[in-house]
Amino acid sequence: MTAEHLPLFPLDLVLYPGETVPLHIFEPRYKEMIRDCLSGDRSFGVVLAVEGVLSDVGCVAEIRQILKRYPDGRLDIAVEGRQRFRVREVSEDRQYMQGRVDVLPEASEEVDPNIQQRVIAQHMKLLELAGRDVSPSIYEDVDMVSFFIAQNAGLTLAQKQSVLEKESESDRISFLVSFLEGFIPQVEKMGTLREKIRSNGHFKDFPPDVSED
Repeated sequence: MTAEHLPLFPLDLVLYPGETVPLHIFEPRYKEMIRDCLSGDRSFGVVLAVEGVLSDVGCVAEIRQILKRYPDGRLDIAVEGRQRFRVREVSEDRQYMQGRVDVLPEASEEVDPNIQQRVIAQHMKLLELAGRDVSPSIYEDVDMVSFFIAQNAGLTLAQKQSVLEKESESDRISFLVSFLEGFIPQVEKMGTLREKIRSNGHFKDFPPDVSED
């Protein structure tokens, strides 16, 4: 386990290793943070913040691309999730938050191939309910199937954070299998919601009461 100091970006999202997301940077303190990151190793920590309370576990984000620079200094950037980390200490010596973090190793536990194929089949079923044409090949080049699936599985933020905090791929997949077993039948029964999914093209607008806590 390696201790590091990272700029911290509290957000209302959960970033996973291997996931790429766009971010709009507009607050002065975070514009400064991104400038500092670009002059260094291009990395900062994304941590879920709910009502001002930081989660203990976050994900290192590497700036992959500057998508747009605005005249007033705002930025659109694309970041990719790297390692998970646990926040040990937080300081605000600068305009933006910084933290001492421990990078979390992946538990060395083999994944049951039958369970992995099961969660892939479940996820494909969910995507098909969303009106998407999917192939098993989309999972072949993914380092961590659990993180790939959890990005678009109808999870609440709390559930997504729970997946991030689990120490092994096996534990994450088991969680997703259990969740999807209950979630898919609910989606199948809700024709109106399925139409909404098809029109939106994603799951981020799922009402919280559709998924299990």
